[in-house]
Amino acid sequence: MTEPLKTRREQEKQARYDTILDAAERVFSEKGYERTSMDDIARTASLSRALLYVYFKDKAAIQRGIMLRAGYSLSERFRAARKTADTGLAQIRAMGESYYRFYMEEPDYFSALTTASTAMAEADEAQTMEMLCSKSELMKLMTEAINLGLEDGTMSRQRIKNPEQTALYLRGALHGTILLCQSETSGNQDSFPAESLIRHTMDMLSSSLAAS
Repeated sequence: MTEPLKTRREQEKQARYDTILDAAERVFSEKGYERTSMDDIARTASLSRALLYVYFKDKAAIQRGIMLRAGYSLSERFRAARKTADTGLAQIRAMGESYYRFYMEEPDYFSALTTASTAMAEADEAQTMEMLCSKSELMKLMTEAINLGLEDGTMSRQRIKNPEQTALYLRGALHGTILLCQSETSGNQDSFPAESLIRHTMDMLSSSLAAS
């Protein structure tokens, strides 16, 4: 009798937590983070302000909750991408494609992850651990694909001495290119060849890893 009740309470708590994040995502998108108040989020979530503070101590904690969602969303995309290819090199390429689609299809989540490192410094212990686990999962998926590439012969053992370092290099290079495109296309979308530059970057990164 006690166990089902506990499970139900946990489900209700999770549902309310998700409701708050759903509401915050809507308000942040409409008003911007800085102009949004805790009252705005509580009103959109149809909750009292007092109940909102039971779940999140401040607006920054809510934003970190959204960052966690973004990390989980990207992890799911990476997992799905790996299943579409058999070789390590092809899996890494598929994950790069999925990262670009993540940027295009979920720009708010992409932006949230871009600022996640700074936000971690202000997070409580529980949120810090969750964010670290999310980041670790992304690295694990990439590193596994690189190790597969070394085993199946599609990636160069001469150039790849450290799979973890290589995963950081790949993500950093592609992320930096996307940020460059983001800044260059701001107010000038028609003239800057953003997609072709990102495709070129992925081609160059793939070539730098491929076995001769």
